[in-house]
Amino acid sequence: MSRTAVVILNWNGKEFLKKFIPSVLECMPEGDVLYVADNGSEDGSVEFLRESWPSDVRLVLLDRNYGFTGGYNRALATIGGSGEAFDYYLLLNSDIEVTPGWLQELENFMDARPRCAVCAPKVLCYDRRGWFEHAGASGGFVDRWYFPYCRGRILATIEEDRGQYDTPCRVFWASGAAFMIRSGVWHDLGGLDDSFFAHMEEIDLCWRAMLAGWEIWVDPASAVYHVGGGTLPNNSPRKLYLNFRNNLLMMYKNLPSRSRSRIIFVRMCVDGAIACVYLLTGRLSFFRSVLRAHRDYRRMRRKVTVSAPGADVPRARVSIVRLALVGFRYPSGKVGD
Repeated sequence: MSRTAVVILNWNGKEFLKKFIPSVLECMPEGDVLYVADNGSEDGSVEFLRESWPSDVRLVLLDRNYGFTGGYNRALATIGGSGEAFDYYLLLNSDIEVTPGWLQELENFMDARPRCAVCAPKVLCYDRRGWFEHAGASGGFVDRWYFPYCRGRILATIEEDRGQYDTPCRVFWASGAAFMIRSGVWHDLGGLDDSFFAHMEEIDLCWRAMLAGWEIWVDPASAVYHVGGGTLPNNSPRKLYLNFRNNLLMMYKNLPSRSRSRIIFVRMCVDGAIACVYLLTGRLSFFRSVLRAHRDYRRMRRKVTVSAPGADVPRARVSIVRLALVGFRYPSGKVGD
């Protein structure tokens, strides 16, 4: 039987834990284990977990908030070094409501596909049932300039789930909100990039997995409901900064050497145009976030490890701007060349 360590990373999310852990425990297959890795919470989360589920939830206690990347890297290093072997790790946001059979379906899906390194369920909106959720929807892609988007959501446009993406699909990236990965692949690739802190880190990891010859899939037969925005809302200047900075970092790390400079130059020009729009419309905090993202990217790129200078992976040939303008949906569900 497949064994999965489901790991919820928590930082001051006591109310989410109280609300959603019961459904996670209820839907756990036999032999799987639930961990909560606490990122130095100060809201009584740890005490609540110890009192509520002293034997059903295992704790990994971190001394401070290491962010999404640092928190998971440290938690899974602890779990992986505990002497108990797991086939899979399932990274699960604390604000996720799971559904019956969701985890068994993912395990069966990956068991049947030995080249699948990462798999994710369909991510639906908790507050707007029947609609996709912003963080991942039904599998993600990147456009020709490496802007990420996904089936069910392009920019801020969210689609209703009418079964249009209910076929299993090989994708470019899977949402970190509910992210299953083979334990061996996680450790071989070194986990998430600690320097990202949060945002785009799962896309970077999926990209590195593909460069190593693995596949990324979404299995919509498994579904979860995501609240979203629990840590940083979509209109946060901090979130904007991390997205712009980390998008540039992951391109620098993973693009083939022959096209890296050209694509990043175009992207930085586009980013500059977006920053000008923020300035002209009076959104000065957003304008400053883009400038700071570019400054920190230039500083940080000197320290990152380039994954595979000569390699490339499939991507869509269109741009998300065009997709948004014409209301285009990815009908085939397959990544382009």
